[in-house]
Amino acid sequence: MPRPTEPPVDMLPVEDALQRILDLCEPLPAETRPIDDAVGQVLTEPITAPFDIPPHDNTAMDGYAVQSASTDGASERAPLRLRVIGELAAGYLYDGAVGPGEAVRIMTGAPMPDGADTIVPFEETDEQGLRAPGQQHGEIADVGILKAAAPGNNIRRRGEDVRQGDRVLERGALLRGPEIAVLASLGVAEVQVARRPRVAILSTGDELLSPGQPPAPGKIYDSNSYGLSALVQQYGGIPSRAGIAADTIEALTAAIQHALADADLLITSAGVSRGDFDVVKEVLVREGAIDFWTVRMKPGKPLAFGRFTAPDGRRVPHIGLPGNPVSSLLAFELFGRLAIHKLMGREPQPRPVLRAIAEDDIINTDARRVYARATMERHADGRWHARLTGPQGSGVLTSMALANGYAVCPEDAERVRAGEECDVIMVDWEHPTD
Repeated sequence: MPRPTEPPVDMLPVEDALQRILDLCEPLPAETRPIDDAVGQVLTEPITAPFDIPPHDNTAMDGYAVQSASTDGASERAPLRLRVIGELAAGYLYDGAVGPGEAVRIMTGAPMPDGADTIVPFEETDEQGLRAPGQQHGEIADVGILKAAAPGNNIRRRGEDVRQGDRVLERGALLRGPEIAVLASLGVAEVQVARRPRVAILSTGDELLSPGQPPAPGKIYDSNSYGLSALVQQYGGIPSRAGIAADTIEALTAAIQHALADADLLITSAGVSRGDFDVVKEVLVREGAIDFWTVRMKPGKPLAFGRFTAPDGRRVPHIGLPGNPVSSLLAFELFGRLAIHKLMGREPQPRPVLRAIAEDDIINTDARRVYARATMERHADGRWHARLTGPQGSGVLTSMALANGYAVCPEDAERVRAGEECDVIMVDWEHPTD
């Protein structure tokens, strides 16, 4: 492909920018949480099984616990009749033992009675029709076995899931539904997990109104802090909207210091480009340390990263996002999401990438990596196709709401032509068209 114009030397490649952000984000201290409040958090200590699971051999089906030898030769034409000596529900132990020619009626999950070595399911007996109306199970004197049962049939063995002393969850494990279920099965009520990051979100700009205020000439509503707050919560953090700061160094400095008081990460939007009123960079230089402020991507080039010193002396990472709504949300998806994961002790995981056929041209005018908002569809031939969501301007916020993936045009290509393959970063697996 032809190469576009070489980029300015001060623009940082996307991968380098991400690595610098992650390098300055350290996992937060541990806290103790009830397991039902720890979903999405990360263990800071391993979990070892205190006992076997299952704690005893138990039945995997409703049926009869018998000695397998007592069923030899059984068939539907010639059922073998066994004497029913008792009944056992889950949660109880059988007081006695099963001998030759005997059976215990047993429910799923109940411990195996002594002497029994197999389970004959109800479906393989003639139990149905043995009782008169109103007759109780325990009143059945005998049952016909319709099929021979091999030793061990339908039995869950002690410790087949977990053995006492096994390391069942490692430090760093992400707690999802299955992990929570494992903890509960071990009787664990509380766990040590990395604390969720508190993320302060501050919008800047004299032109901004908060939703609920009446419209005014020259003003627009602050969508960034609401969208970013939702993403912070979605990715596991605890968002705190810190309001709107005016475009002066004094107002912004005061707003930032207030936001830092209880923050593990500060997110600002706007104020980081080259305009006369873009004061975030100036405040960052005066009050903290700036690491970089332009990234070789479109949209989202003006992106500042550094650290502020909080009133209590903590060094708080800061991501200064662009003010354009698409640029702000997309840059947060690429950088903020993984920063939150790192603070939570998670191993940063990039989004899955698919190869797809571009349905539209993706133009690259200035040697930046282009992230075009697209919807993914899988056609009858099994191949994925990426169709742009419409106009791709950085102020077209609906292009983000309609997209389930970002189609990528590399830095060294002038365009991806319709019909060519490209990488697509999948951001929403719940809504691809299949």
